[in-house]
Amino acid sequence: MSKDMDIPKFLLGDNTDNPEDIFIIHTEYPQFIINLLNDDIEWMDELRGDESEIAIEIAKLIEESMAFYDREMERYAAD
Repeated sequence: MSKDMDIPKFLLGDNTDNPEDIFIIHTEYPQFIINLLNDDIEWMDELRGDESEIAIEIAKLIEESMAFYDREMERYAAD
């Protein structure tokens, strides 16, 4: 029997079918995938709550996604 997997809040994703696209996957609520090439977002969860609060949370999560990507690229460059 295996232990529960500790999944990070953000993951990087790519696909050889779309080599130019870079995806950030947000694994917590609200789950989404953002394509950094064109800023398209695919929501995996239904957004619920006050519209203005949701807008603030989305902006914060997108900012965190970009910071995560920048941090990961810095780490790759350092290796």
